[in-house]
Amino acid sequence: MKYRCYASCAFGMEGILANELRDSGFENVCAQDARVYFDADIQGIARANVFLRTADRVYWVLKEFKALSFEQLFEGVASIPFGDILPSDARFPVDGNAVHSALGSVSDVQSVAKKAVVRAMQRVYKQERFPENGNVFNLYINILKDRVTVALNTSGAGLNRRGYRLKNAQAPLKETLAASLIMISKWRTRDFYDPLCGSGTIAIEAAMMASHMAPGIKRRFDAQSYDNEFKKAFQLEREHAKSLVIPPQMQVFASDIDRKSLDLAREHAHNMDVAQWIRFDRRDVRDFVQPNRPASVITNPPYAVRMGEAKEVAALYRDMGKALLPLEDTLVFVITADEQFETKYGAKADKRRKLYNGNLKCTYYQYFRKHR
Repeated sequence: MKYRCYASCAFGMEGILANELRDSGFENVCAQDARVYFDADIQGIARANVFLRTADRVYWVLKEFKALSFEQLFEGVASIPFGDILPSDARFPVDGNAVHSALGSVSDVQSVAKKAVVRAMQRVYKQERFPENGNVFNLYINILKDRVTVALNTSGAGLNRRGYRLKNAQAPLKETLAASLIMISKWRTRDFYDPLCGSGTIAIEAAMMASHMAPGIKRRFDAQSYDNEFKKAFQLEREHAKSLVIPPQMQVFASDIDRKSLDLAREHAHNMDVAQWIRFDRRDVRDFVQPNRPASVITNPPYAVRMGEAKEVAALYRDMGKALLPLEDTLVFVITADEQFETKYGAKADKRRKLYNGNLKCTYYQYFRKHR
């Protein structure tokens, strides 16, 4: 049986995620703001969770309807056959949001929806109360312009949590955004460099892609505990994911001037079992040596977001330009929140793309042509 699902993502990443879904064989793919809809059976829900690199979470849509009052919200949610979906001991926390809606109070939306779920379950289980001491079924109520979407969050924790970044560095880049940066660059067979690698996220995501390692291969998902059919589906997808891993055919290099960051990057790479495929080196980006064969440089340098950093970061960007600007067959990609980056770097980008690093609006500067 096919279900309507959607994968959430960061604003600006809808097209990348839609391509991921199509490439994975999903049908009826439709991108909207910060989400991409698709059809999937239970095996497909498992596959999406294990293999998608740029999605935040995967949701199973239970119903969509219009609600202008809390009474309409209650009736719409209560009409869903939750007794056929949730076991009697299920824990079913309700989360949600409301944008441009007559129902502006999210806490009231959650409370009303929770009571409606109980009403729906009472029709089947014929009991007054539910212990909620079993497996977790996270419900998400999204209301946009009075249109309600009731869905199950099959992922649980965000899909950016691959399981390797157990310690956070300063200003970490989300794993899903790192994967998106690599996909936008269309990197395939060139050697890969991140000369300001920090805690290693971009290089680790590159090594995972190069080795065909699924991002969800090491973590758990809420839906794998729904029932035996879901459990089996996730087991099959993990086994399939493990069978696909191969040594990369290209080199992945990661360097940073900060020893602690580099140690953390090595630890994260080890946690994901890709450390043997990344060459780590303590080096200042100013000492970057242009590769002697085709290469891609993708990096996330420091931003001047705190007082007193502007001069230091401006000097870094200037020196980056001197070291990184393509000479022969090197492509350079830099994400930063600094709108004056090109001036400081010393060259106009061949292409720019607006992205969000968390809530911070950034630009992805892309250099394809020789600039010297």
